[in-house]
Amino acid sequence: MSNTLVTCSIVARESLAILENMLSFSTMVNRDWEAEFTSNQSRGYAPGQTINIKKPPRYTYRSGRVAVPQATVETTIPLTLAQGGTDLNFTSIERTLSLTKLEDKLTAAMATVANEIDRQGLQLAHYNTFNALNPTGALPTTQALALAAITDCNRRLDEMGAARDKQRGFVMGPGLNSAAIQGFAGLFNAQATIGKQFGSGLMVDSLGLAYAMDQNVDTHTNGAATATNINGAGQTGSAITVVATAGGTLSKGTVITLPGVFAVNPQSRTSTGVLAQFVITADVLVGSTSLPISPAIVTSGAFQNVTASPTTGAPYVIVGAASTSYQTNVAFHKDAFTLAMVPMWAPPGGKGVIDVAQETYKGYTIKVTEFYDGVNDNSIMRLDVLFGWAATYPELSVKYYTV
Repeated sequence: MSNTLVTCSIVARESLAILENMLSFSTMVNRDWEAEFTSNQSRGYAPGQTINIKKPPRYTYRSGRVAVPQATVETTIPLTLAQGGTDLNFTSIERTLSLTKLEDKLTAAMATVANEIDRQGLQLAHYNTFNALNPTGALPTTQALALAAITDCNRRLDEMGAARDKQRGFVMGPGLNSAAIQGFAGLFNAQATIGKQFGSGLMVDSLGLAYAMDQNVDTHTNGAATATNINGAGQTGSAITVVATAGGTLSKGTVITLPGVFAVNPQSRTSTGVLAQFVITADVLVGSTSLPISPAIVTSGAFQNVTASPTTGAPYVIVGAASTSYQTNVAFHKDAFTLAMVPMWAPPGGKGVIDVAQETYKGYTIKVTEFYDGVNDNSIMRLDVLFGWAATYPELSVKYYTV
């Protein structure tokens, strides 16, 4: 049987199939906003490199007969696209290979692209997720602890108003995945579930969560900073004034709690009884008196997220130990994060381009362009993707620390 010569169209289809199969975190998040780019492009309008995703407005309940008109406030989250990819170089002899012989090279190339897409998404989750559990970082080494790890994550998602609609996921690093499988081994499960876990070595969907193991789970390192006191009453917003930071840097991504500040149910605005958590959004150096935090503190109105302002003269608390690194395994609802991957402009053939093709499947798009280096008799094939991430509802996610 004769070989089928490789064309860009064949490479694009094969690469896309490999890419989709290799992605993990990226397959579990919201993809709805790709249409904002692609549908407008089909109408001849390019929305630009960045779109602003609108979040729905919120309102407060009125008690009684008299109307209390409320202003509508719509907030937005930016999603910015960035180009990337990988490039292959073939001699004229290699260029005559069949697709079967080329597949190993494509698999290696797509592994690089898939890892980077997932890595960027998990890094976004690390720095934007402000809920954090398991401050000791200990792996759940018993059945009870493994079960508690899952149920505690679900509880926090419940407290933050995440829907129980079978769209929750949990992306684990290798350590937590291994510990969870050992812990779940003694629990009653359907034979099919046990068989899948035993055969794959990966957690199988259970307890309301879909699972994935990803080596790209980001690592956070707490700085050497020691907590100081809140300095000033009635503080709200995205920066908190404190007594000068001491001991070292309070690193970006560190989670803290504030004295007397409890989280509230996002709809009823009643206290959950759990201290609200906040993530530091930029490194805070020794001597600094302002902590940049997310989410912003809101103590009243439709967007209220805490019971009160922090108590002045009392210290904030850093989650986790100083100068300690943690894997930031993340449990989340699908809507917590958004990935957009959209088609790119493709150059016409004959303008320095031998061949070009672009394929889209299930929202994933890859462009393959081949051009020729006549000096070295090489064929260069570039594989490009255009994608962007946004933390649309980070409150619907929780980091589970492990060391």
